[in-house]
Amino acid sequence: MKNLGAVVLASLVALPAGLAAGEKLVIKPLAQEHWNGSRTLRFKTPEGWLVQNTSGQVEVTEARGDGMRLRLVRWPIDMGLDSTHADCMLQRLAGPMETSLDVRYEYDFVGGEIGERRVLDSAFVVEYDAPIDGDKKWRQRNLTVVGAGESVCIITYVRNGMWKKSTAARKLAASLAESVKWP
Repeated sequence: MKNLGAVVLASLVALPAGLAAGEKLVIKPLAQEHWNGSRTLRFKTPEGWLVQNTSGQVEVTEARGDGMRLRLVRWPIDMGLDSTHADCMLQRLAGPMETSLDVRYEYDFVGGEIGERRVLDSAFVVEYDAPIDGDKKWRQRNLTVVGAGESVCIITYVRNGMWKKSTAARKLAASLAESVKWP
């Protein structure tokens, strides 16, 4: 699997464009390449994004900047598509006691295949009790990829107000997910 573009673009749902007064997001090129902790996945971000790796039983890499985040979660085994996707969808920006149970789905369990790997895709809005980076509502997209002896969550988080108002934010979020590659 070398390219996630077809799955990413096929399930990208466009919302009304337009920015609020004073709010602009300029699409920056994905100029910096990074690796997850085990060096099994590589991805790109705009310059200036903070990237952190956490190793352990579950490997987590998170990149953040420009009001959005990219999180990669990797298990070195094929755990099955449905169960991995359920785990991926529980990846939140705050703990369960700080998150509303009312999740608004944009779409859910859109499936496909890329080479020898199986894919599920879901997108929804989560509301948090306290603002995170200035917003209580975040659009979360989970792209789960399973096969070739591993299970991977590719998760993008975008402040919901930014997602609704900015075509540039939607394009950047899709580009972040598309940038994930297997060496």
